[in-house]
Amino acid sequence: MDTASYVARRGQIAHYFDRTAADAWAKLTSDAPVSKIRATVRAGRDRMRGTLLSYLPEDLTGKRLLDAGCGTGALAVEAARRGAHVTAIDLSPTLIDLARERTPVDGLQGRIDFTAGDMLDPALGEFDHVVAMDSLIHYTSPDMVRALAGLARRTRTSIVYTFAPKTPALAAMHAVGRLFPRGDRAPAIEPVSRRRMHGAIDRHAELNDWRVGRGEKITSGFYMSHAQELTRE
Repeated sequence: MDTASYVARRGQIAHYFDRTAADAWAKLTSDAPVSKIRATVRAGRDRMRGTLLSYLPEDLTGKRLLDAGCGTGALAVEAARRGAHVTAIDLSPTLIDLARERTPVDGLQGRIDFTAGDMLDPALGEFDHVVAMDSLIHYTSPDMVRALAGLARRTRTSIVYTFAPKTPALAAMHAVGRLFPRGDRAPAIEPVSRRRMHGAIDRHAELNDWRVGRGEKITSGFYMSHAQELTRE
């Protein structure tokens, strides 16, 4: 998928996470002390990661998994510990380098391939499962659904991903967030209602053989995101 809107937003996201917010993101995804705002985001992300992992089999031995937008690699490590061979990709080379540094050596050698690039690159190959945690939320809903279709072409079993739910509470948080220093702000996201998201998936020809499965909204202070499962029928 190479729509102009997707390519433009991809460039903005890459710049933000590789330059503007690299240090803040490294701190947020560690156990270092953070502000109260970021503490709520950290807690929410921890809950979201656990939720998405709960949608995957406990035993992933012999399975290929794509961690699409892996950040500093926490989810990739957990999937590898379940036996998966993980391709962990992120737009930010800085975060990929940090993920490599943080990955435990014992027992995970050869289990995780970290790479900087586009999660939709066909050269990554085919997978049994795909996880896209908060990596699609920055795109418009049409581009998000096209991205899911692109991932579905190379996925055999399931895709678990997140979207930003369109709610009054999230809109209020965005308004309040603009009052804080730029360093405390997340990059722009594209809220979408659950009904609209599911309807767009149902209507997309390349997703006709995929079923919307489990879902859960995770809210923690300034973090709000909706976990969603898609399974091939």
